[in-house]
Amino acid sequence: MASLSRDKQTGSTRILFVATDGKRKTVRFGKLTQKQADSVKLFMEDLIGASVSGSSPKNTTAEWIAGLPDGIRKRIERVGLIEPRERKECPTLGQWIKTYIASRTDVKPNTRLKLGHGKLKLIECFGEKKLLNEFNAGDAERFRIFLKQDMAEGSVRRLCKLARQFFTAAVDREIIPKNPFAAVKCGDFADVTKMYFVSLEETQAVIDACPDAEWRLIVALARYGGVRCPSEVLRLKWEDINWAKSRFTVHASKTEHHTGGGVRVVPIFPELLPYLEDCFKLAKPGTEYVITRYRDTRQNLRTTFIRIIEKAGLKPWPKPFQNLRSSRETELTKNHPLHVVVSWIGNSQPVAMKHYLQTTEEDFEKAAQNPAQYTSEMGRIGWNTEPSDLTQVAETTEYGLFPNIPNLCNCNELKKAGLLGIEPRTF
Repeated sequence: MASLSRDKQTGSTRILFVATDGKRKTVRFGKLTQKQADSVKLFMEDLIGASVSGSSPKNTTAEWIAGLPDGIRKRIERVGLIEPRERKECPTLGQWIKTYIASRTDVKPNTRLKLGHGKLKLIECFGEKKLLNEFNAGDAERFRIFLKQDMAEGSVRRLCKLARQFFTAAVDREIIPKNPFAAVKCGDFADVTKMYFVSLEETQAVIDACPDAEWRLIVALARYGGVRCPSEVLRLKWEDINWAKSRFTVHASKTEHHTGGGVRVVPIFPELLPYLEDCFKLAKPGTEYVITRYRDTRQNLRTTFIRIIEKAGLKPWPKPFQNLRSSRETELTKNHPLHVVVSWIGNSQPVAMKHYLQTTEEDFEKAAQNPAQYTSEMGRIGWNTEPSDLTQVAETTEYGLFPNIPNLCNCNELKKAGLLGIEPRTF
């Protein structure tokens, strides 16, 4: 009923058959293995038989048809073996993203801005009239290469993640069968080159360069309290300050959709206390927010902060506010368990390990002191020599590396072990 043919040049598989109108017709399936080609031939013969007899194909054939890519199904429809499927009109890239963003009434204004930025970059790369079902994995890689021309890896991944989000929503609504951005690299990326530990001396220099008490508190909250700036700093109210228990409550808009509602309690650390007290003394009766002068959303705190850093005679570091938080979290882990620290800072242990905790100069200094500490410890337990290797150590005592053990345990059997020890030889 049907014959199988392969194109010698391309390797493409074709099924040839004679239709009910007596005409010879062909359906191309692309490159297939011999096993796949044989299965396709059986399914096609069942469809041809059902077309001739006017009956329905087998259930297995119907399931095979349902799982076919849209392009292959259309070829079978064109030869009259199955009825054309009713198809929704596929939207263009511009139409779909506009519809999707409008539907996300659950997101915050900043998130909506990020979605809009993702839309602009996609349209800049592909144009707004390209149909969603025309995208493939090659287009996803093309978008990534387009972004890398003038963006850092972290920004590239975030925009690719937004693109994947747009197309995932289209898959969920059955507009397209699969997501062309499914395999593209996106998501979190830790750029260690942008990490910078802000020392206590640098922090004090910056605080001294601040124009007023509120700016000094902004810096202190970020550096000594580990508070996100500007979001958490500007949401802090005087009613959140518990002077009696030396702690304050932080309301995090970034994590308020998580379990706990984004609320955490942070100690009023000794380094932070004087700056908090200064602003409290200056606050007028009935003042609600801790920071009042810099609440205008049109003000760019980051730009002003960089000017303050320069005024202090320092070179601005990357991610100025985040590195204040990062420096504080790194300090706190020296004296407190990590699970406690992340509850104060407001992130998770994996996030802290990947994006916040830093190796400091103090860590190198401590590491360099260890050999001296070990030498001192060796002298304390009775090793008065300074041998260059373990062999020399063994030769300096009657009982090898542990000269005091026989005397401490008063064990004659252990004395008999000598330098060879009590384990059997393995050579």
